[in-house]
Amino acid sequence: MTQMQAETHRLVIERNWDGGTITPAERMDILFSLSDDQVNMNVDAPFYNDPPPTGAPGEREELWNHEVAELFLLGRNGRYLEIEIGPHGHYLVMEMHALRQASRRITPLQCTTRITDSRWQGTLTLIASPDLLPFTHVNGYAIHGTGSNRRYLAAFPVPGKRPDFHQPERFMPLEKPSHNDRD
Repeated sequence: MTQMQAETHRLVIERNWDGGTITPAERMDILFSLSDDQVNMNVDAPFYNDPPPTGAPGEREELWNHEVAELFLLGRNGRYLEIEIGPHGHYLVMEMHALRQASRRITPLQCTTRITDSRWQGTLTLIASPDLLPFTHVNGYAIHGTGSNRRYLAAFPVPGKRPDFHQPERFMPLEKPSHNDRD
């Protein structure tokens, strides 16, 4: 088997979920790379100090109810990968065979997070199922705040009366990273 060179992509989350503007301070970056069946996700985000999930860092149900960064990767046959990581070391990774229909959970090879003053960084690495590959489309999201101050942000806006991130038809094509040719 030949090793595929890692393709690195960057998503900038700089809009409200429906396309509205957000403050520059809310901006989040998700850098991710794809090689063979491995996915690496790196997050650099503002830290809002929302109440953390209960329990030790690790897999956490309903992580979207907390401060979180999310990466969605659409693969073959409408299947997609949902990756969630929070600033306190909690994660949730699900392979979806249809809208909101998880076929399995994936335990990352590693997940680390660090909070420094008003920002947090996170790194998560996993092996994706060959059934998903190749990935063709992407979107990224961020959620923070509590109660009436809850905020739902997106790299690419999604329509609707309320935030619904499970809209693969709204994901953007995953373009090959540009490589400058030698002059």
